Amino acid sequence: MSEDPAVCCRGLEYAFGETRAVDGLDLTVGPGEVFGLLGPNGAGKTTAIRCITTLLPVPRGRVSVFGHDAATERMAVRRLLGYVPQQLSADSGLTGRENVTLFARVFDVSRRERARRVAQALAAVDLTDAADRLAKTYSGGMVRRLELAQALVSAPRLLILDEPTIGLDPIARTSVWDHINAVRRATGMTVLVTTHYMDEADQYCDRVALMHRGRVRALGTSDGLRRDLYEQRGNAGSDEPWPTLEDVFRDVAGRGLGSDGDEGGDFRDVRSTRRTASRLG
Repeated sequence: MSEDPAVCCRGLEYAFGETRAVDGLDLTVGPGEVFGLLGPNGAGKTTAIRCITTLLPVPRGRVSVFGHDAATERMAVRRLLGYVPQQLSADSGLTGRENVTLFARVFDVSRRERARRVAQALAAVDLTDAADRLAKTYSGGMVRRLELAQALVSAPRLLILDEPTIGLDPIARTSVWDHINAVRRATGMTVLVTTHYMDEADQYCDRVALMHRGRVRALGTSDGLRRDLYEQRGNAGSDEPWPTLEDVFRDVAGRGLGSDGDEGGDFRDVRSTRRTASRLG
């Protein structure tokens, strides 16, 4: 018997008043994949993510996580998830250890296991030495790694990351991804990520889907999508440069990429950048 998909969306729709944010979304993520959900601001990515995580209801269509229906088995779905949202989820007035412990309690990690699981999650993201410092003293990259530890403390089968490296400098971005991949190799965890950084999607994702106006407009491996665009342009056999994933993005979305904000900073910088990103959708 084949294993259920990590995520399966069929005909998912979601509207805010007259605005249809998700418009008949069909999407399947296989177990163990790193799957990138790409698209311009307002494409419906975050709304889709919130339906998958059960933070929003599923008014029309079907969403399942490892075979569990997100509309009727919400708690079963939540027990399988770790979620790092765009909005800042770490509390600046708590230490790193206290932040992760709080999430362990929220995710109902048993009291007997809690201290060990918190220590494991902090070690997985290389924050053991800084665990007893207040989070407000952390750099931007450390804050994001702390939020990753919060999501990992429940040992999720599916890790969902909504713009996990937004506002970070290139070194901090690489560090976050190194820790994600280390945990994934050790556990076989599935990762579903949204990002505006095409280089991250190209390097780290097994497959990507490009959303525009609430639907998936292109789906496949990065190499496959770039090859399709090259052939679509009639360049097969020519000396024209090979398209980048950003070229594919531009072709699907019909416009260029915008700026994602600052590159690095401290706890307050991350909070400000995240709020701006949330307002933009």
